[in-house]
Amino acid sequence: MLFGTELGDVYRAILPNGQLEADEYERIENGVELYDEADNLLAFVPYANLEAFLTEHAYADEGPGVM
Repeated sequence: MLFGTELGDVYRAILPNGQLEADEYERIENGVELYDEADNLLAFVPYANLEAFLTEHAYADEGPGVM
């Protein structure tokens, strides 16, 4: 089941060596599959390599963050 961006959100997968952006994602047994707006697979990210998974709203908050 794909989880999409009904409100135009962009999902960010934070990895040890950078980040990936996706319009849709699917959680599977061993990781997350990231898709673009045309449902093309961009990447598979194993849970072991996924440090965080956020929407762009996480960057818009003016309050203090947790590190």
